[in-house]
Amino acid sequence: MADITDIKSILYTEKTLGLQEHGVVVVQTSTRMTKNRLKEVFREYFGVTPKSVNSLRATGKVKRFRGILGQRESYKKFYVTLPDGAQLESLAV
Repeated sequence: MADITDIKSILYTEKTLGLQEHGVVVVQTSTRMTKNRLKEVFREYFGVTPKSVNSLRATGKVKRFRGILGQRESYKKFYVTLPDGAQLESLAV
């Protein structure tokens, strides 16, 4: 079952804004999200069937804060290629 709450954010950086001009949206999700589940979310909630989905897993860095070791949260990043002419409503400017 696909759930939109697994999507943490759509990334807006210099690099990702350049990719959006070519129809690629970069999405940061929880580590339990899969390519097929992400495709379902895009079909169900955004009404767009992605052309392709590439994934990247980032493990959290170990950091020290006031002498105490901790770890940042791990996440997955997906590069979602949209069909030609398709655009997400939330990204429309």
